[in-house]
Amino acid sequence: MTETERIHQLRKELHAHNHNYYILNAPTISDQEFDRLMRELQDLEAKHPELYDENSPSVRVGSDLNKEFRQVEHRYPMLSLGNTYSETEVTEFYERVRKSLNEDFEICCELKFDGTSISLTYEDGRLVQAVTRGDGVRGDDVTDNVKTIRSIPLMLQGTGYPKSFEIRGEILMPWKVFEELNRERELKEEPLFANPRNAASGTLKSQNSAVVASRKLDAYLYYLLGEDLPHDGHYENLQEAAKWGFKVSSHMRKARSLQEVFDFINHWDTERKNLPVATDGIVLKVNSQRQQRNLGYTAKSPRWAIAYKFQAERALTRLEKVTYQVGRTGAVTPVANLTPVQLSGTVVKRASLHNADIIASLDLHLGDMVYVEKGGEIIPKITGVDLASRPAGSGKVTFITNCPECGTRLVRYEDEAAYYCTNESTCPPQIKGRIEHFISRRAMNIEGLGPETVDQFFQEGMIHDAADLYSLQAADICRLERMGQKSAENIIRGIERSKQVPYERVLFALGIRFVGETVAKKVARAFPSIDKLEAATLDDLIHVDEIGEKIARSILHYFHDEKNKTLVGRLREAGLQMEAAEEDTSGHTDRLQGQSVVISGVFARHSRDEYKTLIEKHGGKNVGSISKKTSFILAGENMGPSKLEKAGKLGVRIVSEDEFLEMIGE
Repeated sequence: MTETERIHQLRKELHAHNHNYYILNAPTISDQEFDRLMRELQDLEAKHPELYDENSPSVRVGSDLNKEFRQVEHRYPMLSLGNTYSETEVTEFYERVRKSLNEDFEICCELKFDGTSISLTYEDGRLVQAVTRGDGVRGDDVTDNVKTIRSIPLMLQGTGYPKSFEIRGEILMPWKVFEELNRERELKEEPLFANPRNAASGTLKSQNSAVVASRKLDAYLYYLLGEDLPHDGHYENLQEAAKWGFKVSSHMRKARSLQEVFDFINHWDTERKNLPVATDGIVLKVNSQRQQRNLGYTAKSPRWAIAYKFQAERALTRLEKVTYQVGRTGAVTPVANLTPVQLSGTVVKRASLHNADIIASLDLHLGDMVYVEKGGEIIPKITGVDLASRPAGSGKVTFITNCPECGTRLVRYEDEAAYYCTNESTCPPQIKGRIEHFISRRAMNIEGLGPETVDQFFQEGMIHDAADLYSLQAADICRLERMGQKSAENIIRGIERSKQVPYERVLFALGIRFVGETVAKKVARAFPSIDKLEAATLDDLIHVDEIGEKIARSILHYFHDEKNKTLVGRLREAGLQMEAAEEDTSGHTDRLQGQSVVISGVFARHSRDEYKTLIEKHGGKNVGSISKKTSFILAGENMGPSKLEKAGKLGVRIVSEDEFLEMIGE
């Protein structure tokens, strides 16, 4: 078998395995075997850039190149549904439909998934475009990000699908993934997502498709549009769509009476709590497309569909006390400790109060009976107080004035809601929090270490900052409780390997306030050594792309602190990468500064990825789609006709491979 034939075979196999795993929940190979096949495909594709396919299974891993989102007009407007919250209003909707149609009809009852809406366009069985709802008339083209969602087919299977059609649905973050993501964000003291819907929406709009791939989004499709659909019935069309490889809810039902509609609503008002994804109601649609057309639309929504919203679950319980947590930046968060109460399928004992302003607005007193809600929120919140039940003489909850861990007087900075403990050097939660951030997967990625191990080492007096990790000895670790020789050696190996972590991740690991992963990359590119960064002025810093005054001042503050300078010095002595590797900085120019470049076609001299690197190396920006802001298109052989046509309409310059290499001096 030739390598070309093997590429086509691997693509076919991996598409099938994705379908088996993410749609049918019936994998036929192990995760390890899947990863092995994927690596083989990626290696072969790198050797054969001329066989590039934008719908190859390898696109599922995403790219870390930033992409601008272009606005796309919807072929069919994405209208919102009218909402109802009572059975009376459902009855009124049903009766309006009955009187308007004056013939028998069916209602398709569906779960209302609580995510972010998406419109997918397929041509000849291939995904060609994914667009967000936007304002209903136009949305953002997020095709590259959507291709990383493994439950969305890139190539359809079976037969009978229209040559061109649109299918709509909801992008979701499963509860399990959401909880894991928030745990990670909490450890890094990043703002928590309030609910899976916000998390899914924020992820889908990420400028980095590799981040989207890592978030394990899911999707359910619920509406088919096009000229040549197989059936008049909405329900029947979705059953066909499931055969083509789409993830369609198995819980849809057709109702032929109002009572059957209410039976469906009442069943799922309780049963939805057992679903792996968030739902917030039921959608009712007239099933026949012919009848839908007869019923028509109001200015804002279809007359043939309505959304019944479930009431947010609420419980009444007693506020026993308020405790306070200190994070790695010194931010102090109040937590309500409650009499345990059952809510949305879980026992709730604690609820975040966020900050002093929230406590004041609720006028909380100890012993109050408080209303706690979850609804779409995984994090319980207090929404009100039953004043009639307030105990006589109960004390008003007032925010603490001193750090609960070290006693330092708290401060509140201008324009911030939080209070802070400024004792960075000896406040235990801050010390441990900074070390936990340092060792985390996206920072130094030191395997074998976690929050519990950090706490154990800290309590034993073995570490007081991140630099102390590099002085640990296996013999010292072995003598600790629950630590054997093998565990100790794994930790030492993980620490040693971290010395090869690139400079930009070392910057992120330092935990400089407001310097996240993306900012660390930009800073590392602008100041390719820690010495250059330490010597930078405010003016130098704010001239870096996307670095504002707040971030710049935070970096200056960090390097003006002698304790931080000492820490950086010790990390340098330990062997960490404190400057960008030579190959990362050599040959950089500003020949393409400020220019946005689209790459299209097949190239002879370099691969597409190599050209993307060259564009960034010379100060340019890679973008995925053509717009008025595009500076030029780097065009190889077989440039897509649609891109060629769009470039002509917008007057965007076409640059050949040889012309481009001349532009950058090669």
